Amino acid sequence: MQLNLTGIEYTYPGSAEPVLRGVTATFPRGWTGVVGDNGCGKTTLARIACGQLRPDSGSVTGGLVGAVCEQDCGRRPGTLEDFACAYDRDAVALRAALGIEDDWAWRFDTLSGGQRKRLQVACALWVRPDLLVMDEPTNHVDAPTREAIARALGAFDGVGLLISHDRALLDELCARCLFMGAGRATMRQGGWSQGSGQAGLERESALRARERAVRERSRLEREARRRREEASRSAGMRSAGRVDPRDGDAKDRIRLAIYTGKDGVAGHLSSQMERRLADAERAVGESFVPKRYDGDVWVDAEPSPRRFLVRFAACALPMGGGRSLDVPDLTIGGTEHVALAGPNGCGKSTLVRAIVGQVTCDPAVACCYVPQEPDAGQVGRTMAELARLDDADRGRAMSVIARLNSSPGRVLEGGELSPGELRKVMLALGVLRRPNLIVMDEPTNHLDIHSTEALQALLAGYPGALLLASHDERLLSAVTSTRWEVGATGDGGARLIAGTPEC
Repeated sequence: MQLNLTGIEYTYPGSAEPVLRGVTATFPRGWTGVVGDNGCGKTTLARIACGQLRPDSGSVTGGLVGAVCEQDCGRRPGTLEDFACAYDRDAVALRAALGIEDDWAWRFDTLSGGQRKRLQVACALWVRPDLLVMDEPTNHVDAPTREAIARALGAFDGVGLLISHDRALLDELCARCLFMGAGRATMRQGGWSQGSGQAGLERESALRARERAVRERSRLEREARRRREEASRSAGMRSAGRVDPRDGDAKDRIRLAIYTGKDGVAGHLSSQMERRLADAERAVGESFVPKRYDGDVWVDAEPSPRRFLVRFAACALPMGGGRSLDVPDLTIGGTEHVALAGPNGCGKSTLVRAIVGQVTCDPAVACCYVPQEPDAGQVGRTMAELARLDDADRGRAMSVIARLNSSPGRVLEGGELSPGELRKVMLALGVLRRPNLIVMDEPTNHLDIHSTEALQALLAGYPGALLLASHDERLLSAVTSTRWEVGATGDGGARLIAGTPEC
C-alpha cells in the first residue's frame, strides 16, 4: 500500500505563480511528515493527495480511500454524529484513549479548541481510511492531550501524512519527512531533527555554491570586458581606411589576416566569454538561498500613559454545560506582558473574549486582537481592511508579514490564505493601528517553526501591554512577566489564579 504523486502542478485562481511546481513523491505505509513554512502548499498537496483538489497537471496513483483531519478545530467532522452514536470496539477505545466524554459531540460549539481537536482526531481514525492526512493535530492541545493524540496516531497502520510544526511529534511518529518550499518538495529520511539537520547541511552547501558562483561571475565580467575592448581594437586595426593609401605592405597584412581568419580571433574569444558569462549569471540565479528579514516594527509605538489598561471585576464566567470560570479582580498595566495558561476546556478563551469585549468599549484603548480561530466575519473584515490600505500602509503591513516569515507577494496575489498567514495579516494590520494592547489566543497555532521564532522576537520587543493565552511555555517564558493560571475545580468548573508581575 502506497501513494504516488508525480509531477504535481497547482496554481490558485488569480495567482501569478504556482504554489506547487512538479512535485513528485512516494508515501509508503506509516507516517510521513510534511513540513515547511506557512503558505508553501502543504495543505494544498494533502487535498490533492486525498482527491479533494484536482491538480493542474500531474497524477495521483494508488487507489487509496482518503480522509483529512482539518487543522481548523472549528469545523465539525462529517462523521461526528455517526461517531457519537457508535459504541463498537474502535469507537469506545478511541473515546477512552483521547478522554472524550459522551456529550461532547452534542455540544461541539461549547467545547474548547483542544476538546474539538480530540473529537476531530477520533472521528478521522474511526473511519479507518487507507490514507489519513492529519493537519496540525496538536494545535490547541495541552500536554496530556498531545500525548494521547500521539499514542492514538501511532496505532494507525495505513498511509499517513502528518502536516505539523510539532518537532517532537514529527520525530516520534515519522520515518521520513517531505520538506516543502518555493513550490518544490524534497523527501528526507528520519523525523524532523534528522531531516532538518540534513537540510541545514544542504543550505550551507548552497550558500557556498552561491558564493563561488558570484565570484566566478565577477571574474568573468572582468575578463569579458577586457576581451570586448580587445575585439574592438582588433576591428579598428583591420580597417583599411586607417592605412596610408601608399602603404601596400600594411594592406597586404590586413588582407592576409582576413584570409587566414586571424582577424576574427579576438571577436570569437569575446563571444565565447559572453556565453560563459551568461552561464555564470544563470548559475547565480539558480543558487537560491531564502531571505532573512530584520527591522524594528515598533519604532513609532508607545505604551499608554494610563497606569492600567484593563480593570476586570471579579465574576463567574459561564463556559457552557452548566460550568463556570471563577475570576478574581484583574488588572493589566500599560506595559505589562501577561501569560494566561491552563489545560484545555478550562475557560481561557472565554476569559480572553470577555476581556476583549470590555476593552472594545473603551475608546481610550487601541487593542489588536487575534483570536484562536477567526470566524468567517473576522476573515472577511480582515481581507477588506487589507484591500483598503493605501500604498504606504500596505508597504508597512507587508514588511511586518515579511518579518514574520511569510511572502508579501503570496499574500497580495490573492488566493486562499493559510490559517497561519491569516493570523499574520491580522497582527500586521493591528501594528498599523499602533495598539496599546495586543491580545492573542494560542498565537503559535498554525505557525511554522521559523515563524514562531520570528513572532517571539517581535512580541518580546513590544513596548505596550500584552495578553497571551497559550500552551507554548517556551513562548510565554520568553515574552511575558506576569502569569495567570487556570485550574479545574471539583465541581467541573475552573478557577483563575492571577500572579503578580516579576521584578
